[in-house]
Amino acid sequence: MASLELVTDRILGEVQRTQGCDLDTLTNSLSDLSWSQVFLEIDRLSRQGQVLVTAGTKGRYLIRLPDPTKGSVTHDVRP
Repeated sequence: MASLELVTDRILGEVQRTQGCDLDTLTNSLSDLSWSQVFLEIDRLSRQGQVLVTAGTKGRYLIRLPDPTKGSVTHDVRP
């Protein structure tokens, strides 16, 4: 199992690289991590305000980095 820091860095790097993506795309791009690993880390990062999770179309959850010019967001949709 990959260390938490490595998982965190890889997830944040991928979300930054893609300028936001859905959970399935993120999981597929980090294919050596399980869906559960990605989901749990996204949940943790969302609670800390490091990523924003919003409901997309067709039941997909969209993940993006917060806009640093807008300040922190306290309410968002969590998977």
